[in-house]
Amino acid sequence: MSASLVFNATKVRPLLSRCRSLSTDQPTPGNGSPSVPTETERQRPWKDPRGCSVFLFPGQGSQFVGMGRGLLRYPNVEEMFKVAQKVLGYDLLSLCLEGPEEELMKTVHCQPAVFVTSLAAVERLNQENPKAIETCVAAAGFSVGEFAALVFSGAMTFAEALYAVKVRAEAMQRASELVPSGMLSVVGKPQAHYKYACLQAREHCKALGVEEPICTVANYLFPDGRVIAGHQQGLDFLQRNSRTLQFVRTKLLPVGGAFHTELMKSAADPLRDVLRQLEVRRPEINVYSNVDGKRYTSDGHVRRQLVKQLVAPVKWEQTLHELYERGRGENFPHTYEVGPGRQLGATLHKCNRKAYAAAYTHVDVTAPDASCD
Repeated sequence: MSASLVFNATKVRPLLSRCRSLSTDQPTPGNGSPSVPTETERQRPWKDPRGCSVFLFPGQGSQFVGMGRGLLRYPNVEEMFKVAQKVLGYDLLSLCLEGPEEELMKTVHCQPAVFVTSLAAVERLNQENPKAIETCVAAAGFSVGEFAALVFSGAMTFAEALYAVKVRAEAMQRASELVPSGMLSVVGKPQAHYKYACLQAREHCKALGVEEPICTVANYLFPDGRVIAGHQQGLDFLQRNSRTLQFVRTKLLPVGGAFHTELMKSAADPLRDVLRQLEVRRPEINVYSNVDGKRYTSDGHVRRQLVKQLVAPVKWEQTLHELYERGRGENFPHTYEVGPGRQLGATLHKCNRKAYAAAYTHVDVTAPDASCD
């Protein structure tokens, strides 16, 4: 099915029932040219952080069988999954609720699953604590979670962003199958030298006959917490030599490829092509890019950074510093992790305990009776 047919079949008003309009009625410049912010947009009024909220959207790896159970009772969620079935061509809701797990874990399936379930969790939060939606001033998403953050911000519509996620996931799945590769979670001692460790791993790969080996930091999670990705031989070397390299703990992640490295280069063109077809707007709230931790400033900026994100490391630690940086004695906003898992809350706790302690809430995607206040 072509992109245009999918868009025509699913071009509905964004399904998130929020007080802020999600960009369906605003004009956008043609040919992907950056939108020029107005004087009002450049000078957004100051708000007391105690009365504001920040949303964090999880990425691949947070998925689990059963996520979404209980969310169908909330407005728009059932329709979201119906739209997802049209866009994706399979029953995403059934896969989320019932599995099988090995299918849900595949890149091609888990990225759309995390995207849709996270935005379904927003619907729950809107029903149980609408003030959290109304007062949200900033959002960030981890890897594919960035698409959910952009939909929430009004930069994209739900259906079109989901189609982009579909193309992205399929392209990343194909790239993963080209060479044996993976991702290794690493917690190091303060004296650990991650770049040097990766250099040693690449030299080891060369000795084994691997041409142009890749082994590099793919995710900056928190101080002394990294994810290293690349050729499998390099990751094996790091695990065998973890003690010498001053690594406290290493764990292979259950993913099929070296995401956010040059091994994903073949996935860039398909994503770039589909993003050119989408209607993208400047976010209505601050949304921060994984590539450099800085907020998006225009529609063209969104398109460029989402493509670059495929081969660039996720600078999540830097993003959190940017989000929560403030002077001594200043208040922190209420943080909501919206989607499956609590990994982003855990990284926030390690990066900024004061922000975490000020007010962190996880919006559960399974238990319908848990509080979101």
